[in-house]
Amino acid sequence: MSLAHKVAWQSPSNIALVKYWGKKAGQIPANASISFTLDQCHTRTEVRWEQIEATGAPFHFEIYVDGVESPSFRPKIETFFQRTSDLLPFLPSIKMEIHTSNSFPHSSGIASSASGLSALSLCMGSIAKEMGALEEDGFERFCSILSRLGSGSASRSVYGGLVVWGQHESIPGSSNSFGIPYPHHVEHVFTTYRDTVLLVEVGEKAVSSTKGHGLMEGHAFAEARFAQAKSNMDEMISHLQTGDVWGFGELIEAEALSLHAMMMTSRPGYMLFRPNTIQILEKVKSFREENKVPVHFTLDAGANVHLLYPAHVEQKVHTFVTEELTSYCKDGRFIHDQVGEGPKQITE
Repeated sequence: MSLAHKVAWQSPSNIALVKYWGKKAGQIPANASISFTLDQCHTRTEVRWEQIEATGAPFHFEIYVDGVESPSFRPKIETFFQRTSDLLPFLPSIKMEIHTSNSFPHSSGIASSASGLSALSLCMGSIAKEMGALEEDGFERFCSILSRLGSGSASRSVYGGLVVWGQHESIPGSSNSFGIPYPHHVEHVFTTYRDTVLLVEVGEKAVSSTKGHGLMEGHAFAEARFAQAKSNMDEMISHLQTGDVWGFGELIEAEALSLHAMMMTSRPGYMLFRPNTIQILEKVKSFREENKVPVHFTLDAGANVHLLYPAHVEQKVHTFVTEELTSYCKDGRFIHDQVGEGPKQITE
């Protein structure tokens, strides 16, 4: 169908450094988190829309992924619209075509819900502005709130660089409702960080993020984990301020392993590592110790490995990846990325 209006955004994925795992009603995190916004791993979403007479049906949309109508994505988008309907009261009176595509493989262990739902939220924020339902001031915060209601981690993708989501007493302005740019001093080295994503497994995760967060309810170690995350946020502030890449790296590795420990000790428990994941982690540790190169790993809730390292060791790490790690990746696949500047509105 040909619709009168069009808005499009490109929004990046992000990789959490201090993880949030466990949430309360209303998409509220059990602990604060901090992430690097990525650059090359992004989603492009275009919403074509026009006003219609409200018919009583709450939402009028079609969803296309990579140019193909994809009804299987409809329930997720409907849930997002249901959660945001109070903030987007005009939804029943517009008809939409939503066109979306990722720069990275679907189900690759990169946070496509973060990039996808933040891109859609930015489009909806732009429509709200066009309809006079939103002022320019507060646009990013509004879109971060929308994003959070779709996917918690998406609230962080509305900004570039280092982003905090979740209230933390040492981070002024932090909130459980939206993400904010990290407000404290950051040594320059951390603005140059690279992220190489090693694709050990490509496909649907063994357990969805929603189900994984739910496993924290009644978990024997939940309260200890939330206290650990709070303490680790304070430690992270110190490393970012002093430029301590070694302390930073040790912390992000501990965070990643804690996340997987919580999954393994849930009931039921899930082992999301694969044999090649463990091989990569051991190789990284050996390479780092032998060459004194500050490259460290982190993982989300899956088998794939993110290598984080500053720009000045990029060539050494790329050679290491090519020569020693690609054999552990699915079809030798990996993605080189870096810390990015955040979403971009697409204008033609």
